[in-house]
Amino acid sequence: MAKTIYFVAGEASADNHGAALMRALRKADVDLRFVGRGGPQMKAVAGDNFQNWIDKSGVLGLWEVIKHYGYFRKQFHQTLDEIGASKPNAVVLIDYPGFNLRLARALRKRLQSQKIIYYISPQVWAWNRSRIKKMAHWLDLMLCIFPFEAELYNQSGLRTIFVGHPMIERLRDRQPSVAAATYGSAGKIDIQRDSNLVGLFPGSRGREVRKIFPILVQTARELRRSKPDLHFEVAAASDELAQEMEKMLGSQDRHLFGIKIGQTAEIMQRAVAGIVASGSATLEAAYFRMPFALIYKVAWPTYFAGRLLVKVKYLGMPNVLADKQVVPEFIQHRAKSPDLAKTILRLLDDPMKREQMISEFDKIAAQLGESGASERAATAILSEISS
Repeated sequence: MAKTIYFVAGEASADNHGAALMRALRKADVDLRFVGRGGPQMKAVAGDNFQNWIDKSGVLGLWEVIKHYGYFRKQFHQTLDEIGASKPNAVVLIDYPGFNLRLARALRKRLQSQKIIYYISPQVWAWNRSRIKKMAHWLDLMLCIFPFEAELYNQSGLRTIFVGHPMIERLRDRQPSVAAATYGSAGKIDIQRDSNLVGLFPGSRGREVRKIFPILVQTARELRRSKPDLHFEVAAASDELAQEMEKMLGSQDRHLFGIKIGQTAEIMQRAVAGIVASGSATLEAAYFRMPFALIYKVAWPTYFAGRLLVKVKYLGMPNVLADKQVVPEFIQHRAKSPDLAKTILRLLDDPMKREQMISEFDKIAAQLGESGASERAATAILSEISS
């Protein structure tokens, strides 16, 4: 009899990782049924019984969630009802902590024997470590992607396995062929870069792009005043965001910007430097050894709430993993085009500064583990279902 797994993923990156996990599970055990909610990639693997809700679920920040409270409340109760009706052998929650941690708590109250597994652990170590002990009561297993998390969670009584970062396998597939590349330090393959190309990565959510992209455009203008030969490529997560960014460009700017859909990895491997919105793309930039500055800008209520909650020194994961500022961070009121432009100019003009940052990136990438995270996560999930 087929076993059923109910998945919940609420953002584009989790959809990527969830689809890879589903494929690994199917490869290990073909007699599986997948239901739940996520994005288009997970739905393509799971089939018609899976709900694609990413367009509405992927909002960013406290203020945005408050404004959509009615929608999320309805979806929360619908999800609980769907899980009750489908009677899955396990529920796999992927990242998305604001929704998924509450869901785990509610499920544990309703269904004491339900297997609840969390994949890509929420970064509660950054804002509320005391919550880990509560999570140990709600979850049967945590699958984490950073090595320091496993020790932290296990110490709190939450059974945890470090599986490695699923990003690694996807990014390795996007590396250039050896024929088109050279070897950098630490033996990493490095494609020949365009010395006049700066990559711009304004994020994957509409509200995020609307806050950040205008600052990036102004920064590009500042950079061109110092280096007229520079040109810019912008990574767009979707056709809709590409169209929105096109509308933000004035007629005098359009010839300077190439907006590329779904080409984040390619731009990161060709650009000599970049500006990257805070999020998983910062780790991708480090993996691809592109020197960059980090930008973060959200609604002010979200920012102030975050300042009260977040307990770590740095926002960007490369800096968190290095435990020092490898990448300059331009957060909220500090996200100003003149300052960003000065930082990028230093990266363009100072080879030693570039090499120092790239050397730190290689150390950071080494912490993310080897490829095969999805397969290791699938093995752990199947073992948990069978126990």
